[in-house]
Amino acid sequence: MQQNIPRAITGILIFGRPPLAFCGMIWAIATIISKNPVYYILGVNSLILCLAIDLVDGWFAARFGSHYKLAHIAERMMNKIVFAIIFPVISVGMMWRFHFVSYTNSRAELLHVVFVLILCVTVLMRENFAHFMKSFALKKGAEEETSEMSRLRTLVAAPVAAILYAHAFYVPEGPPSPIYFWISWLGNIPLRLLFFIEIIFFVINLGSIAAYCRRYGNDCLDDICMDDDQLRRRILSVFPNALTMMNAMMGVLSVFFAYSGRVREAYMILIGAAIFDRLDGALARKLGVSDPPLENGNRRKATFGGILDDIADAVSFCIAPALIFYYLFDTSILDSIIVLPYGWLAIIYAVMGIIRLIYFTIDTNPIPGFFKGLPTPAAALLITAPLIMFQNAQNNGHAEAVFWGYFCFGLTLTVSILMNSYPIRYIHMGRFGGRHPMFTRIMFSLNGISVFTPFFGHFNLFVHLIYLFSPFYTWQVDPEIAVLENRVKSDSA
Repeated sequence: MQQNIPRAITGILIFGRPPLAFCGMIWAIATIISKNPVYYILGVNSLILCLAIDLVDGWFAARFGSHYKLAHIAERMMNKIVFAIIFPVISVGMMWRFHFVSYTNSRAELLHVVFVLILCVTVLMRENFAHFMKSFALKKGAEEETSEMSRLRTLVAAPVAAILYAHAFYVPEGPPSPIYFWISWLGNIPLRLLFFIEIIFFVINLGSIAAYCRRYGNDCLDDICMDDDQLRRRILSVFPNALTMMNAMMGVLSVFFAYSGRVREAYMILIGAAIFDRLDGALARKLGVSDPPLENGNRRKATFGGILDDIADAVSFCIAPALIFYYLFDTSILDSIIVLPYGWLAIIYAVMGIIRLIYFTIDTNPIPGFFKGLPTPAAALLITAPLIMFQNAQNNGHAEAVFWGYFCFGLTLTVSILMNSYPIRYIHMGRFGGRHPMFTRIMFSLNGISVFTPFFGHFNLFVHLIYLFSPFYTWQVDPEIAVLENRVKSDSA
């Protein structure tokens, strides 16, 4: 009897989420029809309860369930059902709020509605795409594997859904209760913060799709393409090219946020661009489409993906940082800063970055696992990090604003030179992280923690300064080791 209790609780936790999500949909419809804040409160509470269950059901099944594998499969099925209910409801709710609740109907709100619709489609597409890729590969005998990006996506999906639901169906002038007070706070989250949360969630979903492509892509296409290598390359190249486009979009968004006075958020989006830049190359190599096919037996031709990658890198890591740098200096009120030739330096940085990309493309003698000169993603993140402190110091009227201004100017000039200092070789950090996964986890964790502190810019500046001086140590690393993307496991004796 006692053994059946944990099993029953596991079943309730796993199979109880779809009814709660369905209740959330019913309360949402009732809210749309009546604009009654009571229905709004009930709907949000249903989603929050569903979220709480989602956070503990897997742990409870692993801890107390006797059929954990079966419970794990059931949990994934319930996730699909819940997301299939909630995210379409959220997209409808956003349109309802825009037309019937919002008083401004600004372009930003309209853009937000469109973006949420795209986000919801992406979430549902990811669910079906992941199921298709995994099931197809498992039939071919591949081993099941869950990437860290997919785990992160599963962890954040439910909280984001609850936040978006609370915002979409917000009804003003509710009852004077503590519950409504906290729920209405979620419903009134500033649009910029909401955009930022949604962009991060969007990036995580695309990263999860990329992880599935990287893990199961080859197995799925073995039968589809048969022996047609050209067809295989054309199909596979779509996925890394899509990530490359996201890289460029992140660069454009970072400029938008910076010109809105949100340099901190702009920097986070640049980190997203760097992640996409890392993912598209890794995915292309994993899928076997990174090297252009041989032409005439001895000469390689340029590919659309390679050209697109160069353009995206130029936008995100050359032009975008230069524009952010120029904007902050151009809007400065400090006399000692505005006399600096910051406009010329912004142009120099962008041009030097593009020259560095051109050299990287045409270099016929690359060093495996290393970059010749400072890579543009690292350069962009390095010069943009102190701009966060510069903006904060100016906004708060601190005396160190002059110091940070001169520091940013000197650092940008130095980095512009180092990008084209080709005798200096910098280790490929993406591959280094693949060989040292614990290092990658620690750095991502520390960076994630620093986001919630006033030292986010300081931490990233410190990390990238270490990378700036890393050639003093990494020059002795063997290129045959540096080129590896995964840790080499030694055979047991």
